[in-house]
Amino acid sequence: MKCEIIDCIDAGTEYCPCHLAETGDCILCSELSDKKFCDCVNWNGTCIYQEYILNGSKAKEGRKNYLCRIVKKEPVEGDLIILTIKVSHGLVQELVYPGSFVFLRNPSSNQYYDSPISIMEADRTAEIIKVAIEVKGTKTKKIDELKENDNVLVKGPFWNGVLGVKHVYNAKNGHSIIIARGIGIAPMIPVLRKLHSNGNKVTVIFDKANYKNNFVKKYLEKYDAEVIECCTFNAGEITEELKNILSKIIDKEEINLIHCSAVDILIYKILEFIDEDINYSCCNNAKMCCGEGTCGACTVRFKGHKLKRLCKLQTDPRYIFEGRRLI
Repeated sequence: MKCEIIDCIDAGTEYCPCHLAETGDCILCSELSDKKFCDCVNWNGTCIYQEYILNGSKAKEGRKNYLCRIVKKEPVEGDLIILTIKVSHGLVQELVYPGSFVFLRNPSSNQYYDSPISIMEADRTAEIIKVAIEVKGTKTKKIDELKENDNVLVKGPFWNGVLGVKHVYNAKNGHSIIIARGIGIAPMIPVLRKLHSNGNKVTVIFDKANYKNNFVKKYLEKYDAEVIECCTFNAGEITEELKNILSKIIDKEEINLIHCSAVDILIYKILEFIDEDINYSCCNNAKMCCGEGTCGACTVRFKGHKLKRLCKLQTDPRYIFEGRRLI
């Protein structure tokens, strides 16, 4: 593997420096990570240390909660619902990028009920966002109690829902592959939109898993995706059907990106199967809690006692799934 180049999704934004700087845990700045000299990991055009000093040696103000209205609530099937939420013009502007997500909460609940949900669609003109939610646990059940025209608390914007997002932006005028399964179908839509706008032919390998309906059919048609339906995963391994489909496309075409929007085990197994020279991106399935790296829920440990905060860290997925300590 090549040398790992890391980035922080918040670097250079109005939310940088964050609270990690106050405790010497900044992802990029050496002087704000318990070192005594300037040796930035990845220069972004803004000196994080200078911003920290100019801000009175404290973190910038974090994300805010916005009280927004549910315009439409669509029961799709089973536990799956799609919410259309009216948000401010400023917020929707910040949620159009691949990997954007927000925390949603029933206003009657306290902050522990914040639930991270990926953006499926952000419409700047109508000033709405659409999210697909699997109603499974306590947090999403409280959100599901809300009805059309009820208010919902929206905290954001957050952007680290895709690992290897630079590969998505760099993939232009070529052939890209998206592999999506289950609820991972929803957060693939902004990636599909970006790849399409970059002039790529996009092949979507589509696994509905336990769903009966294709709830993103209109987006697949809108962005002119070639759709191949197949079972991608069975008994802990990627299927022979998926291997054959991938092998045929890769042998025939020059692929500029493979993006996987599914569970971590499928992401890892596809990484094992494909050539190391093919650019790879994937959805970020870190256990989000605060979204700011301070609570530790998103942290993962690697060989050499390295710790990575996946709610903020941007890197190639290969560095997330290889060398990871599982115990």
